[in-house]
Amino acid sequence: MPAQAQSARKTVKDVAAAKAGTPLVCLTAYTAPMAAMLDEVCDVLLVGDSVGMVVHGLPTTVGVTLEMMILHGQAVMRASKRAFVVVDMPFGSYEASLEQAFMNASRIMKETGCQAVKIEAGEYAAATVRHLVDRGIPVMAHVGLRPQATNVDGGFKAKGRTEKERSKVNTEALAADQAGCFAMVIEGVAEDLAAMITAQVSCPTIGIGASAKCDGQILVTDDLLGMFDWTPRFVRRYADLRGEIGRAVEGYAKDVRARAFPGEKETYVLKKAP
Repeated sequence: MPAQAQSARKTVKDVAAAKAGTPLVCLTAYTAPMAAMLDEVCDVLLVGDSVGMVVHGLPTTVGVTLEMMILHGQAVMRASKRAFVVVDMPFGSYEASLEQAFMNASRIMKETGCQAVKIEAGEYAAATVRHLVDRGIPVMAHVGLRPQATNVDGGFKAKGRTEKERSKVNTEALAADQAGCFAMVIEGVAEDLAAMITAQVSCPTIGIGASAKCDGQILVTDDLLGMFDWTPRFVRRYADLRGEIGRAVEGYAKDVRARAFPGEKETYVLKKAP
């Protein structure tokens, strides 16, 4: 990437500044066209492992591979110029050992050019965060509802509804912060727990289903655009693209069957000899 393009991007320091300033605007991006559209508005673009469900039709994020994340990360980096880009480390790519985590994180950064990686921060994660940060890899943590743990949790369930759960989520958040993560996603927790974590940690928090008490917000872009017939309760739909696309396709099908498309305007004709 040219030096001038790299220097135009937001940095870790820009993201950190949201702790005492304007909330961070964050969205997911998986493709070059979408990344280009979101780039001018968003502070952070997350190439989330949610790509497995949103784009590839997988039932959970567990089946996402490192190669998938790199491929989509490359597309987002090619099309974006301004936003800070983070790529998720998929299930099984960082849990086995510190060495595995570093090798896979460094591969993601080298092959995509992204600015940081994100890991789901369970009890094991603080040592991994520290290991990566000490070796030059910025890490965004993810606490609360952790999609990669869906098989243990028995589905996508909100966290922190009992005192034991609250203590666990808070402990994991504090550990990740102390280990050096530059930002933290808090997903699917009650407002007061999100507020408590946000007040305690030094890094900015980014909420998804965690109230406006966080230092920023993120949503799956396809959810807010209304691309699915169902979305989680914490999503606000800002468009109905599923309906718009359906109407457009129905119009196209009607015109094709009536031989009204293509018409004269869309048809090539033989050029007359000069």
